[in-house]
Amino acid sequence: MGWYSTGPKIHTADLDIHALFAEYCAAPVFCIIDVRPDQVGIPTSAYLCENETSADGTAKDTKTFVHLPSSIEAFEAEEIGVEHLLRDVKDNTVSTLATRVGEKMQSLKGLEKRLKEVKKYMELVVDGVLPLNHEILGHLQDVFNLLPNLNLEQYVKAFAVKTNDMMLVMYLASLIRSVVALHALIANKQSNKEKEKEMDVKLLEALRPKKEGKEGPESAKEEVEGKK
Repeated sequence: MGWYSTGPKIHTADLDIHALFAEYCAAPVFCIIDVRPDQVGIPTSAYLCENETSADGTAKDTKTFVHLPSSIEAFEAEEIGVEHLLRDVKDNTVSTLATRVGEKMQSLKGLEKRLKEVKKYMELVVDGVLPLNHEILGHLQDVFNLLPNLNLEQYVKAFAVKTNDMMLVMYLASLIRSVVALHALIANKQSNKEKEKEMDVKLLEALRPKKEGKEGPESAKEEVEGKK
């Protein structure tokens, strides 16, 4: 069928490599796979090699890559296998909560992209640019039928209770973090005061080892406590 490269862009040497594959395949497909995608979607793009055409419509000797629409599909068994495989792939440097949040964000971005595609398709159908497809409309109707009726009182109450419970947990967590931070601040100040007192005692011990017949450490400690 063709060959692939990790790209992420077309290079000058790709035409020479494509010419070698053309000796074994009539119309090889050149596929670029972006191993570090920064956008949501399929990280692949396919190209065919064709002769360049001049302004008058005649073909030139030079060849160039022409973008080819492509999609990635899999059987249901393959999708299930990949899903189970990805569940076991874990990054030990990332916590479970961070992983779950990242997965949720990625899923929401994918959902947003699909909803925009559905909206664009429906607008084109309404404007008459695309013909009406009853199969697609049937799938969309099934999606709408699965959505809950938020006008029912029991659903509204259930969502409100769930939201209140989540907000309560966040509120309590914020209070606990604030109390713990204040406790740590007070403990730190107390520790600093004790260390300052110890340093003052050591300094006085070094300067005046004896005072009024008493030992140096006791005299220095009494003088520091009197100043405090």
